[in-house]
Amino acid sequence: MTEVNSRRVAAALLQAVLERRRALDEAMADPALGFAKLPDRDRGFVRRLVAGTLRRLGQVDALLKGFVERTPKGLPLHAMRLGLCDLLFLGTPPHAAVSAAVEILPQGAKSRGLVNAVLRRADREAAAVIAAQDEALLNTPGWLRRRWEAACGKEVARDIMRAHLAEAALDITVKGNAESWAAQLNAVLLPNGSLRRLEGGAVDGLPGFNDEAGAQWWVQDAAAALPARLFGDLNGKLVADLCAAPGGKTAQLLSMGAEVYAIDRSEPRLQRLKRNLTRLGLKARVRTADAAVWTPDEGQLDGVLLDAPCSATGTIRRHPELPYIKQESDIAKLADLQRRLLEHAVSLLKPGGLLVYGTCSLEPEEGEAQRDWLLTHAELEPLPITPEELGVPAVMIDARGALRSLPCYWPEHGGIDGFFAARFRKKS
Repeated sequence: MTEVNSRRVAAALLQAVLERRRALDEAMADPALGFAKLPDRDRGFVRRLVAGTLRRLGQVDALLKGFVERTPKGLPLHAMRLGLCDLLFLGTPPHAAVSAAVEILPQGAKSRGLVNAVLRRADREAAAVIAAQDEALLNTPGWLRRRWEAACGKEVARDIMRAHLAEAALDITVKGNAESWAAQLNAVLLPNGSLRRLEGGAVDGLPGFNDEAGAQWWVQDAAAALPARLFGDLNGKLVADLCAAPGGKTAQLLSMGAEVYAIDRSEPRLQRLKRNLTRLGLKARVRTADAAVWTPDEGQLDGVLLDAPCSATGTIRRHPELPYIKQESDIAKLADLQRRLLEHAVSLLKPGGLLVYGTCSLEPEEGEAQRDWLLTHAELEPLPITPEELGVPAVMIDARGALRSLPCYWPEHGGIDGFFAARFRKKS
């Protein structure tokens, strides 16, 4: 019965994402959808099944079109999608995958027979169809493919699309000596100082996640860990982390010796930040405020880090629902918001203060175009980034000294999220 419940929760999550455009993490946190009530082992499986289905949704739907005359809607459709992913991409034995998908549907539902027939046909015929599919193309919505081809060229765009088919590893940032923690966590020390753990398992059960003297590390993609390091020596400096939740960069800045204002307009997200900092034994000046108008008590600051709200298309490896809950029109709106935040961020800096701007987006409007606009700002001068200071390959630094990572970079280490970051100093 637990297995049936798990598949039904998976169907509810998939429905929330695809029909109501909810982020998968948000849907999993919704008590009404039942994810939190599942045992730990089942939660891990459900997360993998739903994420895998979203990652391969284009292939799955192409298969369905060839197997049914009229694709059903609602729960029967999601049961088929989950069953196909289970059967064809997760390696569940055919009998188990088919029966589990059928049991998602209510007893006596006519659609149970259709789901059963489609999955049994897929078991017989789908392997040959999959072998002929262009998986990178099918699993990427056309609007994203066209944007990436325009920005990076067709070859690099295809490499990005391929990279999204593999689930990202678990990356970790350590408060102290990362090398000493690598062995304890069975992780690899990356050139930028992050740890990468290839094995699964519950994060909160790993050494150093909870410690009497304060936890020693937090989960943070290797790309997201780079911008905070662009400040250099922060001992005794007062800085603001704008749009700070859930707090990974705030924790980095604090660990580097800074006094930190952590600013975010979302109180629930700031509660999560506070819990993370408490676990780590770190203290920041947390403020619930709109980062576009907030001002510090002290006047001006030594540094501002703006990891701006964005389309987050650089994180599709970790969030495969993003292509289906975002729209191309979101990008222009977010770019306008970023510009307002950047204008205010400049005003918060004292002369000589540093501004680090970043986004986890692959879209030029949310990266390179903002950098180019900032370069016209009379009060700012650029501080080009070097590969050596971040421990990244030269391909990740563009011709104007900004960081630009792509999911297809660092294949020898298992890839990295897409990210853009640029650094500026306020003129004296």
